[in-house]
Amino acid sequence: MVISDKRRWLEITAVFTNGLLKFVFMDWLEFRAFYIAAASLFWSVYIYKRYRGNRLILQKWGFRKKHFNPTFLFLLPFALLMVTVIVWYGISNHAVFLNWHFIPVFVFYPVWGIIQQFMMVTMVAGNLHSITTIKRSKIQLFLLTSVLFACVHYPSLPLMIFTFFMELLFLIAFFKWKNLWPLGLFHGWIASFLLFIVLDRDLWIELWSVF
Repeated sequence: MVISDKRRWLEITAVFTNGLLKFVFMDWLEFRAFYIAAASLFWSVYIYKRYRGNRLILQKWGFRKKHFNPTFLFLLPFALLMVTVIVWYGISNHAVFLNWHFIPVFVFYPVWGIIQQFMMVTMVAGNLHSITTIKRSKIQLFLLTSVLFACVHYPSLPLMIFTFFMELLFLIAFFKWKNLWPLGLFHGWIASFLLFIVLDRDLWIELWSVF
């Protein structure tokens, strides 16, 4: 099934809208749990509906077993390095490590990480790469997507810098092996350590504070 450029632009627009709503629901209204649940449900339903119409779409989007291992191993050194640096920072600054809230976040955050990476590498970078009416190099594509992902994490400058470089690496891995799973897993795991230890944010409390 041939995917039209119109559909690709609509998907990109949906991601941009999703990003703008983040500033409203997460940053302004502080409805973090509602926003994450709503965004995850929307994209899950969209993925399912597209799959019903095209049984091969999941493979194209990176939801597949093939090349999981090389993608995972390619990103593993980066993940280990980041966790090591984060833990060292935490020890040096007397961060609190014994917090049971970290466990559910570490377990479930990768699900949200997969949704985010699906939006960025598949819906944005993948569609921009396939649209025939614009000219762009892979470097330009990677930089643009990484900048957009960093901007979503405004106003935290450390988080914006980190997500920019992380997304660059993720894009390199995805365009080489087309497997989305390791990107989401490492996104969730690394972010859990970074937010709890370096940025001193308890995501469990943030998610359920509205209740």
